[in-house]
Amino acid sequence: MRLVTFIEPQNGATYDQQRRVAQLTEDLGFDGFFRSDHFVAMGTDGLPGPTDSWVTLGALAVQTSRIRLGTLVTSATFRLPGPLAISVAQVDEMSGGRVELGLGGGWFEREHAAYGIPFPPTGERFDRLEEQLEIVTGLWTADGPYSFTGKHYQLTDSPALPKPVQTPHPPVIVGGKGKKRTPALAARFADEFNTAFTSVEEATELFSLVRDASSAIGRTTPLVLSSAVVLCVGRDEAELSRRADAIGRSVDDLRTAADAVAGTVDEVVDKLGRFGEAGASRIFLQTLDLTDLHHLELAASAVAPQLS
Repeated sequence: MRLVTFIEPQNGATYDQQRRVAQLTEDLGFDGFFRSDHFVAMGTDGLPGPTDSWVTLGALAVQTSRIRLGTLVTSATFRLPGPLAISVAQVDEMSGGRVELGLGGGWFEREHAAYGIPFPPTGERFDRLEEQLEIVTGLWTADGPYSFTGKHYQLTDSPALPKPVQTPHPPVIVGGKGKKRTPALAARFADEFNTAFTSVEEATELFSLVRDASSAIGRTTPLVLSSAVVLCVGRDEAELSRRADAIGRSVDDLRTAADAVAGTVDEVVDKLGRFGEAGASRIFLQTLDLTDLHHLELAASAVAPQLS
């Protein structure tokens, strides 16, 4: 099982804090460093303010050398698909081919209102996501000019440049809890399907749905299956309680919550192992306190070796 550090910098993080976490992630042997794509904090004041995900990842591309870098997930409402394809391809080149694009339909209405970003109804957001997935992957793989005519986006004779380093293109991650359109989009476009903050039982069901959707279209290449969970691990109850307090949760809540893997090292290893049994080969460990670097060190030294 591969472990990825996953942060939520809209809740309060400078670029330097993100850089320190990313470089420590690399030094500790984790598989990758991913960040959310949001502009408004959730449950905090968000100081000093948000940072743009692809600007951040472009900088980290030249300040790291091994780890995978990406978003979980970029919102299709934030960027037009053509410029997004250019940005991701550029960061892929800057990183030497280590970028992955998580792409979703967008859900947080308040941040759209805060920054003047249109927020269409759910059905339209999924329609736009589908067209964006087709356009972005089409631009990356087109041999010559690329055109597209859809309901929401039209491209005419795009040069379809630059090309990313990775072939046929950077891995695309689609995820969510939807039971119909999400598995279908993952089966059609994605290299990886991610279940975010679900129980093991719900992840198992969603993994089955995406396998069924893949079979329905005759897909032969299996998707990587992954899950995202809140991480809170301690060597003892005192350390665990301190870490829970730092992220505004109680130990009892975290231990029983579907969205978290929390407890002692043995408890965390056991729960992550159950995600592995369900089919997940990669876990995104949501690390909310970016000042507690010893948390990542404990996960790397005590948890990761038991999952290899």
